[in-house]
Amino acid sequence: MNATPRAKSLTFAVMTAGLCLAASACTSSGSDAGGSDSSSSAADNSAASQQVASPTASATGPACTYKSYGGGVPKLDLTDGKTVVGFSQSESTSNPFRATETKSIEAQAKKLGVKLIQRNANADVNAQNSQIEDMIAQGAKALIVAPENSDGLGPALAKAAEKKIPVLTIDRTATGSACKDFVSFVGSDFYGQAQIAADDLADATGGSAQIAVLTGTPGNNVSTDRTKGFQDRIKAKHPKLKVVASQTANFTQTEGQKVMEQLLQAHPGINAVYAENDEMALGALQAIRSAGKTPGKDVKVVSIDGTQQAVKDVASGQLAADIETNPRFGPLAFQSLQNFYGSAGVQAQIIIKDGHFTSANAQQALDQGLVY
Repeated sequence: MNATPRAKSLTFAVMTAGLCLAASACTSSGSDAGGSDSSSSAADNSAASQQVASPTASATGPACTYKSYGGGVPKLDLTDGKTVVGFSQSESTSNPFRATETKSIEAQAKKLGVKLIQRNANADVNAQNSQIEDMIAQGAKALIVAPENSDGLGPALAKAAEKKIPVLTIDRTATGSACKDFVSFVGSDFYGQAQIAADDLADATGGSAQIAVLTGTPGNNVSTDRTKGFQDRIKAKHPKLKVVASQTANFTQTEGQKVMEQLLQAHPGINAVYAENDEMALGALQAIRSAGKTPGKDVKVVSIDGTQQAVKDVASGQLAADIETNPRFGPLAFQSLQNFYGSAGVQAQIIIKDGHFTSANAQQALDQGLVY
C-alpha cells in the first residue's frame, strides 16, 4: 500500500450517498487514508460515518461486475425483499470493533430489505470455512466476509465459486485475486495507519525511545501491514526509535497484558509501546501499571482502532494517540454489492479514510458521540 502522510487533525467525514466505488467515479480527495480533508463535512454518528478515499495505485484497472466475476454469476436485486446475503464475522462481538461492524451490516441489510443470515467464527478459521459453506447451503446468494486470516479461506472461497456466489471481503483481505476469488476488499490503509503511529510515538518521546511492539494475529494482512509500515517509517524518519522487543499478543487484551508484563521484565528500559490494536493496548496499560510505572509519563503508548475506551485514555493522557479503524462497513459493503450487480462495477480495493485521535481532539470526539 502507499505511504500515508501524518494526519495533523481529525476530520470526521461523511459520504452517505454517491460513495466512490466505481473506477469512473473516483477522483483524488487530496489526502490519503488517515489524513485530514478541509473540504469534508462534519460527521454524525450514523452507520455511514465514513469517507472513502480514492483507491490506491494497486486498485487501478477495470471494475468488477457480475458479468466478469469468475466467468459470470447470476444478477441479483438486493432491494427486492427476497435476496439472501450471508455475513461471516471473524471474531467475538465482545470486541467493540466487531460489535460495531456487525451492527452496521445488520442495520444496512434491514434498511435495504435484504434477508441476512450470519455466523461468527470466534477466531477459528476452520469454523469460518464450515460456517460459510453452511450459509451457502442455507440459500445465501452473496457473501460479505470478514476473514479470520488472509490465507485460510481457500475451501470456503472454492465452494462459493463452485456455486457462483460472489464474496466481498471487508476489513481483512483474503488470498487470491479480485474479481476472480473475491469481488473486492473494503477496508483501511493499515500500512499508512502504522506510519502515523510511528510519527505519533516519535512526537510523544521526543524522537528517542526503546520500544516494545505488540503485533496482531499472524497470517493476516492487518498485522503484516501494521508491522511493516511502522518498521519502514522509523527506519526512514526516526532512527532513534529502537524496537527492543516485538511479540504477538493476537489482538486480545488478555494476551496484551501478559506479553507486556513479560517484555517489561525482560527489557526494563522500555519507555514506549506500539500496539497494533486497542485491545492489546488496553492490556499493555494494565501491565505498565502493575509494574509500578505510569502510562503516559514513564511509558508512552500509541495504538490503532479508535475504540471508546482507548480514546478516553487518549483524552486522559494515558495513551499518546490512537488511529481510527472505521468498522461501520454496512453502507459501503452493500453499496459495493449494488454497484457490482449494476453497470458501474466495483474496484479491487476500496480504502476507507480513518480518523486520528490525539490529545487535541479526543475529548471533543467523545463529547460528540463520534467514537464506537
